[in-house]
Amino acid sequence: MFVILFYDVNEKRVGKMLKLCRQYLIWQQNSVFEGEISVAKLEELKIKINRLIKKSDEDSVIIYEFRSMLYSKRVILGKDKKINFDFI
Repeated sequence: MFVILFYDVNEKRVGKMLKLCRQYLIWQQNSVFEGEISVAKLEELKIKINRLIKKSDEDSVIIYEFRSMLYSKRVILGKDKKINFDFI
């Protein structure tokens, strides 16, 4: 499945959240990630996020889940901040 994840967390947890999300998804800009992920890996990520965030009133994480990207289109206006990594 394809997901888009973005978060707004206290600055004390931003670094940990960034590091965690980079293990599963591709960083796009600021606190936005996207990418293909299995259902099992997504559930694993959600569990780890729940352990990290303070749900009461400080932190927020929103995940959009898409079963198919068949009818989607990605449009970038302005600079694409995503860093492309080419692995050999």
